[in-house]
Amino acid sequence: MAEKVRMANGLLEVPYNPIVPFIEGDGTGPDIWRSARYVLDSAVEKAYGGERCIEWKEVLAGEKAFKATGSWLPDETVEVFKECLLGLKGPLTTPVGGGIRSLNVALRQLLDLYVCLRPVRYFPGVPSPVKHPERCDMVVFRENTEDVYSGKELEMGSEEAKKLLWFLREEFHWDIKGDSGLGLKPVSRSGSERLIRAAVEYAVQNKRKSVTLVHKGNIQKYTEGAFRAWGYELVKREYAGRAVGWEDCGGKPEAGQVLVKDTIADIFFQQSLTRAEEFDVVATMNLNGDYISDALAAQVGGIGIAPGANINYLSGHAIFEATHGTAPKYAGQDKVNPSSVILSGEMMLRYMCWNEAADLVIKGVEGTIANKTVTYDFARLMDGAECVSCSQFGREVVGNMCQD
Repeated sequence: MAEKVRMANGLLEVPYNPIVPFIEGDGTGPDIWRSARYVLDSAVEKAYGGERCIEWKEVLAGEKAFKATGSWLPDETVEVFKECLLGLKGPLTTPVGGGIRSLNVALRQLLDLYVCLRPVRYFPGVPSPVKHPERCDMVVFRENTEDVYSGKELEMGSEEAKKLLWFLREEFHWDIKGDSGLGLKPVSRSGSERLIRAAVEYAVQNKRKSVTLVHKGNIQKYTEGAFRAWGYELVKREYAGRAVGWEDCGGKPEAGQVLVKDTIADIFFQQSLTRAEEFDVVATMNLNGDYISDALAAQVGGIGIAPGANINYLSGHAIFEATHGTAPKYAGQDKVNPSSVILSGEMMLRYMCWNEAADLVIKGVEGTIANKTVTYDFARLMDGAECVSCSQFGREVVGNMCQD
């Protein structure tokens, strides 16, 4: 009998037949979802011999939801994710005009999914614009609820903007041009600490070598600079013996300790290309993390193969998702690369501690790409590749799961 995933005493309790809601997505979403579901179900079947299986439950969001209910994000969908804790979703259209600015952002905020988790790794054979993509093996922890995601804006010339400009001039003597649009970017200590804590905890548990705090604190000292300072204070207060800040060890941690260091955002972009091997786990704020995640994904093949997750490690809620757009011009053509959702599903299996099934997914993807049996986006950039459909790629992944 299917059961819901639960959180008890700070630990995720996953039944052998968990109910997992899914959103197939807009545009190419249905094509991708069918392929990904086949891969994930096959991995679970092969790993556990039928003793475990996922009970998928469709919930609506995006264009399909709007056509069926008149709402882009029905309350029922949010409630199901709240009750079931886990979920998997394809790409969603952002409605044009009024209403929700972004369905993805709305889900993250409604469920307080404060970590956007983006692992970046290279699968040998994937076309890449850099000489040594294999050196890029990072896990990005992007703060998911603050900074620009909770930012407030006032339009240039509006009465509200005029009032705020007057206040800033009178009270703070800030000289701001009168024809400016105004914005605030909140960065809190509590929000920063829980994000950095999740990154350090991940590094400790997975025996990663370092955590890099990426910021622009040399300019924005009381938001991004504070993020850096709060991070070092957290490490010293909560992780003695397990992690250590750069200044406290001279960059030379003891054996088994995770090194916590920091770098300016623009320098990180340069060095992630020239010294990618020096970075491991990355913790950063929302806007920096948005840029960083996609830039790193480009080094290892693009967002078509980049998985992602939005997680609240305290409540257990987690939605695993495609990181790319809907590509509506290819909808229904069974053409696009399903790897982002497949690998996001692999992340979900690992989050569930179904590591045997997750390992099979990775093995299947690695083998398929190594055989140069790929969808059109990779085939056009690879010599001697066989171009296959979205669904055929999924079948090839399953076929390579148990190949030695």
